[in-house]
Amino acid sequence: MHNFLILVESTLKKMMDRFKQTLLTLCCLALISSSALAQKKYSKKQIERLKSEASEIVAANAKQTQVMIDKVFSFAELGFQEFESSKYLTNILTENGFEITESVSGIPTAWFAKWSNGEGPTIALGSDVDCIPKASQYPGVAYHKPMVEGAPGHGEGHNSGIPLNITAALAVKEIMERENIGGTLILWPGIAEELVAAKAWYARDGMFDDIDMCIFTHVSSNLSVSYGQASGTGLISVEYTFDGEAAHGAGAPWRGRSALDAVELMNVGWNYKREHLHPLKRSHSIITDGGDQPNVVPSKASIWYYFRDVTYEGIMDMYADANNIAKGAALMTDTEMTSRILGTAWPRHFNKVIAETMYENIKQVGLPEWSEADQELAKAVQTEVGSSNPRGLNTKLSSLGLPITTPRSGGSDDIGDVSWKIPTVTMRFPSNIPGLQGHHWSNAIAMATPIAHKGATKGAQAEAMTILDFFLKPDLVDQAKDYFNNVQSKETKYKPMISASDMPPIYLNKGIMDQFRPQLEKFYYDETKYGSYLKQLGISYPTVKKED
Repeated sequence: MHNFLILVESTLKKMMDRFKQTLLTLCCLALISSSALAQKKYSKKQIERLKSEASEIVAANAKQTQVMIDKVFSFAELGFQEFESSKYLTNILTENGFEITESVSGIPTAWFAKWSNGEGPTIALGSDVDCIPKASQYPGVAYHKPMVEGAPGHGEGHNSGIPLNITAALAVKEIMERENIGGTLILWPGIAEELVAAKAWYARDGMFDDIDMCIFTHVSSNLSVSYGQASGTGLISVEYTFDGEAAHGAGAPWRGRSALDAVELMNVGWNYKREHLHPLKRSHSIITDGGDQPNVVPSKASIWYYFRDVTYEGIMDMYADANNIAKGAALMTDTEMTSRILGTAWPRHFNKVIAETMYENIKQVGLPEWSEADQELAKAVQTEVGSSNPRGLNTKLSSLGLPITTPRSGGSDDIGDVSWKIPTVTMRFPSNIPGLQGHHWSNAIAMATPIAHKGATKGAQAEAMTILDFFLKPDLVDQAKDYFNNVQSKETKYKPMISASDMPPIYLNKGIMDQFRPQLEKFYYDETKYGSYLKQLGISYPTVKKED
């Protein structure tokens, strides 16, 4: 019996030893497999083959790109009210294996979508999604023809960027899964970009803290990318509200304290300040609340300003001056003043390594082959809006954009905040017509036509190829970070213009969309019945004015 127990004990010990050895071997194999995702070396020829395949996949998926672009165009949603657009786009991403984080930074229409294939770089793809007030327009019609009079429309072309990113991401994802390429893709929308009112909150709330780099896309009339300090400005968007005392405007006006008087005095004071602003600065405003009716002394009134400059310090100096003028207006009228930041945007600085890598792919991709119909529409629209040179669509590729040597004023984009958090570029793609004034119904004309579809496909090809460059050559990611840390951020450090307590103004545009959404719903694109939005609307492409 004793010998039997010894035999059993010995056998069990050998079994346990073998089990431990097997477990150790399996763990080692798992580690080797995991590290192989990130450590596998690819030859230049292999990389070019995979990039070429990604470009072919994008081209093969041009129909899906067209449907997404047309669908978002038809929703025509203003900033913070992009509910249908976000639901539609996140459903596509969910169906393709992405995990969605919703209501990012307390913004109901904001989301981040993530798909990971193991260890490797994390690359974010962003683009805007909101549209422009009063820009409703039939696509493909080369003169002003609103779909719904007074309604919003895609007069900036933001309906095209996220569809482009999705097309590129799905092509890359297909290759990554098959080839066991490690890395993570994150897609995100620029909510309310026309109000520059979301990206700074994303940055403040750490949404980019674990991301290695970002490729942002924006509609344009050429395929291009740049690096270094960009032209244009940053800004801070502030609304000042004054509280006074109501009274009968005729019966007892002396008993009132007019909040509207305070608004007007602030505006007069700031307009005198304009004379002494540097020419690179910009400022503009609207009165958002001027009272209720003339016979009631307004007890509340508000004015909303954008203060723009080419440097963070210049923006904050303007903000401080405006605060002092607002306090003075309150003192002069015996009213109370409060203010609220509604949006911010840092001046932009783009990454040299990403831009140079991307531009090599842009040269391979080239511009679309425009049809006679495309060119006819473009020239007709240019003529309609009084363009000085109605030359049609671009046929010559832009050169790589270099850092500006002399600061130039102009517009702002809150991608600037992202560009100071992680290495970032903006790729511009040719889905619109050159020579238009922007933020206008004319800019909506091309955005659900073959011009937009072809331009986004070319952009998706260049983007997919660039993503693969950084996944397959991780040293490029290190080089991009080196430029970001040791060149871009050597002297300038990012400081958010918003505090931890500032909340995004998600109430903006709600009333406008509540008014127009029921009318716009009649025009939503039904891709199950119609091959394109133009076909659904019964538009002959192109529709131009007939000569007398």
